[in-house]
Amino acid sequence: MDPRRTPANDRVAATHLRGTVDATNFAEGTVQRITVPLANLLRAPAGPRDRQLLMGDEVTVYDISDGMAFVQAGRDGYVGYVDATCLGDGSAPTHWVAVPATHAYSAEDIKSPEVHSLSFGSQISVTAERKAFMETAQGWFIPKKHLWPAGKRFADPVIAAQLHFGVPYLWGGNSIWGIDCSGLVQAACLAAGLPCPGDSDMQEASLGTASDDRADLQRGDLLFWPGHVGMMVDVDTLLHANAHHMSVAYEPIAAAILRIRAQGGGEVTSRRRL
Repeated sequence: MDPRRTPANDRVAATHLRGTVDATNFAEGTVQRITVPLANLLRAPAGPRDRQLLMGDEVTVYDISDGMAFVQAGRDGYVGYVDATCLGDGSAPTHWVAVPATHAYSAEDIKSPEVHSLSFGSQISVTAERKAFMETAQGWFIPKKHLWPAGKRFADPVIAAQLHFGVPYLWGGNSIWGIDCSGLVQAACLAAGLPCPGDSDMQEASLGTASDDRADLQRGDLLFWPGHVGMMVDVDTLLHANAHHMSVAYEPIAAAILRIRAQGGGEVTSRRRL
């Protein structure tokens, strides 16, 4: 079992793992939501960041100890630790942020103080529709033009990926303020209603279908290297979050293959067609 998606630690394990893993305690877990704009999902209570969770993301909480919650993310099953103050019961989301970023205002007025900045993909519970704003369950006001109903999705994941052009590269990042290669692919796929795991090796193993190496590349194809992934925007151009540019950048695919090889990143290991 992949520990990244197995809800078990040295204190507790999910009840459905009884008989599969050794644990002192087993728990059904309780469903909560992220109530802050961005929360780091850590490998250990004081460990490195593996991924990030956005406002409204659902998690199952299996344990809270010393202020850190052991959780499993609903969007992709990723397991880790988040600051317990980032969690709350929260209302079920009715809308989501479908533009690169937006602000939540304290009043129905663009000149009012902003309460939070929210990234693409953040989920919001709307309680009332105003003239130019949506009022949220928290009493915030978000521009109507920045929100889509929960069931509305992008027809093309590439368009969602392109909204992140220029976003700074951040290892384990999942937001408009910083994102990595697999985070970009996940954001694009989820925006198009396509289930998507969090890391590039998981994506390589599960997304789409294998594409013949000799076949012409198509828009939306995913190219994988050891520890890296990018998305084709056309037959010649790759879009990817990468440490060479330290941002989400366009790069001619032929040049990218040569550069990654020269920098010790290896060869393309597979192509997947969504």
